[in-house]
Amino acid sequence: MPTRFVLYQRDYCHLCDQALAVMAQARAPDFDSHWVDDDPGLEARYGTRVPVLQDRHDGRELDWPFDADAVCRFIATER
Repeated sequence: MPTRFVLYQRDYCHLCDQALAVMAQARAPDFDSHWVDDDPGLEARYGTRVPVLQDRHDGRELDWPFDADAVCRFIATER
């Protein structure tokens, strides 16, 4: 079963590495990682935006740059 949150990333992306550290700092719940490099549809949608955190329940997205406080607010908000 997929988790509620997904982090869209690219291979060899230093911003994505920073986003993972921010997610850890925020003590984010389990999330899936998806690499946009391997999927033309994801590449077209997220190619220049990554890293992007998405809530699968309501489709909201949090674009980089974000910090631990922003992640905590994003995770706590439900629509």
